[in-house]
Amino acid sequence: MSDITSSGINYMARQIVKELVPYASARSSMSGGAVWLNANENALAPAYQLNGTFNRYPSCQPKAVIDAYAAYAGVAPGQVLVSRGADEGIELLIRSFCEPKTDSITICPPTYGMYAISAESNQIAVNRILLLNTEQLDLDGIFATEPKLIFICSPNNPTGDLIPRQQIIAVLEHFKDKALVVVDEAYIEFAPEASVVPLLCHYPHLVVLRTLSKAFGLAGLRCGFTLAAPDIINALKKMIAPYPIAEPVAQIAAQALSASGIAQMQQSVASINQLRNDFITAAAQWPGVQKIWPSNANYVLLQVTDAANCVAALIQDDILIRNQSSQQGLSEVVRVSVGSPAEMQRLITTMQQYFSTAMPDYKNQQKRECS
Repeated sequence: MSDITSSGINYMARQIVKELVPYASARSSMSGGAVWLNANENALAPAYQLNGTFNRYPSCQPKAVIDAYAAYAGVAPGQVLVSRGADEGIELLIRSFCEPKTDSITICPPTYGMYAISAESNQIAVNRILLLNTEQLDLDGIFATEPKLIFICSPNNPTGDLIPRQQIIAVLEHFKDKALVVVDEAYIEFAPEASVVPLLCHYPHLVVLRTLSKAFGLAGLRCGFTLAAPDIINALKKMIAPYPIAEPVAQIAAQALSASGIAQMQQSVASINQLRNDFITAAAQWPGVQKIWPSNANYVLLQVTDAANCVAALIQDDILIRNQSSQQGLSEVVRVSVGSPAEMQRLITTMQQYFSTAMPDYKNQQKRECS
């Protein structure tokens, strides 16, 4: 029997698969390093215990997890769907509500890349309406589109800033009976007062995405939530896999959503917010840092003179941060995830040394240009 290589059978793949540029996750695009500050993970993660055997299939929607998250988010259990990360929620929304080759979604770059990739892999067109000043919605541009879904990330990834609440409400008002408005709140625990979950009772076409990956420190668990009206949740249930949540995942998620688990998460968030603010204070003093975005998440976006060189210099000290310069609307930017106190001290020391040695004449050049 002759060998069949992957290149030999690639012609049988769908055309969309051949053309699709996959999402480059931090873990797939960078390897090595001793200090991982490139994937917005929580370095202050707790430990959990597993119980029982795993010879039985798990529940599709484990009641303990659904009830616990509903109580935590302040919604009814019928408004909650649990999935393999918020990424599966994105995929389910597109597959459930968009007709291939007919419908479109609207996104607001720079933003999370999986909205577009999930749409394109399902042959759904993507309307890209850039944020104004990379911080606010271009409402006129959004209103000129006719999508089935509008994705708004707040706090936004990779910029870290909040989309103004009144702008989200304006989008909800405009698209009544026209489209679903999906607000991705993956990082909302770092700015809980900004959540739009209270608007669910006023806007039945609002959908909110959540996750345990960030503030709860469970990125390896792959557990996310979709909050929406029961009609929307029931539509997604028709499309979800029979057993999306493994039993160990359900057990750990339920522990994380207990009173003690939530208290531990909130303590972790307070520590991360302080570490983030301390890093911003330090970065503001470095020559070569041209802009620091206001962050309401566990990462900070910096505009620097040479992003690729900055990332490469930190790799030499086994520190991984992420170059986000390829994002639409951004140029020469690096995203720094907040790590443990020891990791952040090491990062600050290394970056301070980099900017002081790589850009020794930067401040003098600025003074000359301003004089």
